[in-house]
Amino acid sequence: MSHLETDDKQVYDLVCAERKRQQGMLDLIASENHTSRAVMEATGSVFTDKYAEGYPQKRYYGGCEVVDDIEQLCIDRAKALFGAEHANVQPHCGTSANMAVYYACLQPGDKILGMSLACGGHLSHGLSVNFSGRYYTIASYGVDEKTEMIDMDAVRRQALAEKPKLIMVGASAYPRTLDFAGFAAIARECGALLVADIAHIAGLVATALHPSPVPHADFVTTTTHKTLRGPRSGLILCKAKWAREIDKAVFPGLQGGPLEHVIAAKAVAFGACAKPEFKTYCRQVIANAKALADALASKGWRIVSGGTDNHLMLVDLRSRDEDLTGQDAQQWLEAAGIVCNKNKIPFDPRSAAQTSGMRLGTPALTTRGMTEPQMQQLAGWIDTILAARGDAAVIARIRGQVSELCEAFPIPAVR
Repeated sequence: MSHLETDDKQVYDLVCAERKRQQGMLDLIASENHTSRAVMEATGSVFTDKYAEGYPQKRYYGGCEVVDDIEQLCIDRAKALFGAEHANVQPHCGTSANMAVYYACLQPGDKILGMSLACGGHLSHGLSVNFSGRYYTIASYGVDEKTEMIDMDAVRRQALAEKPKLIMVGASAYPRTLDFAGFAAIARECGALLVADIAHIAGLVATALHPSPVPHADFVTTTTHKTLRGPRSGLILCKAKWAREIDKAVFPGLQGGPLEHVIAAKAVAFGACAKPEFKTYCRQVIANAKALADALASKGWRIVSGGTDNHLMLVDLRSRDEDLTGQDAQQWLEAAGIVCNKNKIPFDPRSAAQTSGMRLGTPALTTRGMTEPQMQQLAGWIDTILAARGDAAVIARIRGQVSELCEAFPIPAVR
């Protein structure tokens, strides 16, 4: 980054500081990952200079022959990776993708049935302060109080009673396999459209390590980072009959010029995801999540729903310390170099600012090359830090050990 260093030393120093932070800490945030150098190079390429409103072969500017090729390549790779009939690669993020789907097939006030944020859903699935909750009528399903899993019979009863125009299936904090075929049957029975938001599990879906919603859902939305290891952006897949409406919803409905440099980076990521080694990576993501969950459970920490089928888990902190909050846990762990996020658990009596749980995910650590032995080590550190309730000496000791592990497993940006 010699040009950045010369032209803007202040920004250069901040970029270096962030790279140092990432290298020196263990990232257990389930929605984060480390991209390849190739993805970073594409994101910083000359495609950032080009305006390209419209779609390949149908642009409103001249000079788009090369961006047409890169965007078409990205579209083709996305369709092939997921087996989809149509792909729109222009959404700037997952929420933008969800917004475009709603815009394409709903009218303001139409009813959406989505998963409650309190039980693991997402803001864009109907939270009252989000655009989805402000412009649409929202009904929410949750999880069974005993199993902490989705009760498909309960969802069916609710769908038949509510008669939504659209059912959303997907989550930001649900550790179990989603029954897309079951949701599709419910949607058909009540006459609703089905949207599957696979932002968290897209990499697992692409490698057939989680059932795919593509054969069942009218629309599939996702981010392109998280388990896909691409740039921070979004993607919509849909049946061919919805292609025109989706494309019109994205542009000119909700966005102007697409970010072709990010689309180029998405193409790089989709190409990497199609390689055999990516499936090996995703298998290890799941294996690491199970190993970490099992190790924490063996130390007396209750794992919500009893375990995990994917890349994340929720830990009920009250199981070892009734007074311990997610806010405390997040702060103490970060001081020791372990980054995670506080998270409400199902039927949590605490506020979102405190929470009774924390969410842990393994995509980023797996990208660094860590496997089950490191998960065992990490569980021990987490247990010791939380049991010590912020003791400075304990945190300092483990911070040194975390630094040693980080040096042994560098992030892609410093390799």
